[in-house]
Amino acid sequence: MKLSLATRIFLGYAVVLVTFGAVSLFSVAELHRNQQEIRLVSQGYLRLSQDAAALETAYTNQVKDTERLLDEQNPETRRTLIRLSRLYIPAMSQRLANTRVTAQEILTYAPASELSVIQDMEADIGKLEVQYDTYGRTVDAVFTVLTSNTLNREQVSASTAELRQVEATIGRELRALRARLDNRIRERVDRAEERERRTGLAIITLSLLAVGVGLGATLLSARTLRPVRTLIEGVSRIGKGDYTAQLGVQGEDEVAVLAREFDAMARSLQARESQLKAQAEALARAEQLAAVGRISAQIAHEVRNPLSSIGLNVEMLGDALDRATFPEQDGREAKELLTAVTREVDRLTDVTEQYLRMARPPKPTLVAEDVMEVLGGVLDFSRGELERAGVDVVRDFAPDTPPVLADEGQLRQVLLNLVRNSREAMPDGGRLTVSTRGMEKEVEITVQDTGRGMTEAVRERLFEPFFSTKEGGTGLGLSVSQQILQAHGGTLACQSSSGQGTTFVLRLPRA
Repeated sequence: MKLSLATRIFLGYAVVLVTFGAVSLFSVAELHRNQQEIRLVSQGYLRLSQDAAALETAYTNQVKDTERLLDEQNPETRRTLIRLSRLYIPAMSQRLANTRVTAQEILTYAPASELSVIQDMEADIGKLEVQYDTYGRTVDAVFTVLTSNTLNREQVSASTAELRQVEATIGRELRALRARLDNRIRERVDRAEERERRTGLAIITLSLLAVGVGLGATLLSARTLRPVRTLIEGVSRIGKGDYTAQLGVQGEDEVAVLAREFDAMARSLQARESQLKAQAEALARAEQLAAVGRISAQIAHEVRNPLSSIGLNVEMLGDALDRATFPEQDGREAKELLTAVTREVDRLTDVTEQYLRMARPPKPTLVAEDVMEVLGGVLDFSRGELERAGVDVVRDFAPDTPPVLADEGQLRQVLLNLVRNSREAMPDGGRLTVSTRGMEKEVEITVQDTGRGMTEAVRERLFEPFFSTKEGGTGLGLSVSQQILQAHGGTLACQSSSGQGTTFVLRLPRA
């Protein structure tokens, strides 16, 4: 189950609240138990212990009074003491009854673990009541004997022996009850102290655990919200124009989804910026070409007519020289000068034609052409100059290469320009590989040489008008070739590294 950001934070702090609540409930429960323990000891066992001590003291005094009465020789004094002693017996019975009532009251609030102990004590108090009733009857029998006018020594001795036996039993039971209560009080106090220590340690441990859980929830929240900080930084970078910002946040929560959408937006902006940059460069190049074209057209127009006249006049001079009679050496020098003038006129004519083609490129007539046949014709035409330059040609034409939509004349012009550039890049010879490959919507033509290659700076400016690395080059060949391919709906690209040759890749639409 995928939890949202708010749900995870809520659950983290809910765990913290539950943990602290559990610690509080545990503390309250332990406090309640300690209160029960204190009440059991203070209102229960201590009262019983005080009652037992009072019973023991009262019973001890009563036994002493009885001994004093037995030792008294004066009948009148003995009768007075007997009347007083008979008043103690009901009071002692009442004390025992009150002590048993106290034990019964303790049963109402004592914990379950103490019920059996208190019930045993209540039973012992009940036995003491029975024994004290026996003691009362025995004392009464002794008092009856002692109040007679004539004392029967044997009867007095027998009654006194029985009385002392009952007194000893009751005294032993009272001492045992008091000792038992004292031991129980000590046990409960020791147990309460031990529980208090354990409770203190448990509360400290649970509190530390709760603090740890709170810190864990805080760290979890901070970790959950960390992508927000990353997102803010990415937005700041985008605002500064850095469209390469990629957050790379993983997960399925809202922040992760937002971060992925942000990454997609950044990529779109980067692509759009690259596209706009390329369009701006193309527009600038087009404006440059338009301006150069207008100037070139004007210059070519102004130069073309004089060049035609000069060429015609040079031909006429040549004809006149052929008919004239000069010394052999002077005639030969004149013909060489006229040949040089003709060659320069032809070169200037070619340059003006290039300028005119760039200024007013003809619209291509697109028809289905067999690209392998066109390539074969260009390579056959260039075979002589390639062989003289020591260049081996490798034709790697795919048999299933489909026809392309192209203007044959303009396509031949582009291919011939690329072949000549490759030959000039291999002055010491090399290998020229021309290959074709059919694609889904295009046909790819590759012209690859093993020449000296070019640097990245040169490659970036390769298609700029008038940029050339060749001495005497016009820098228009590749620019015009790119114009031609763009008019065909194709592309021209270059891949090159210094010292590793150059590869031109042409792509034309399939017919």
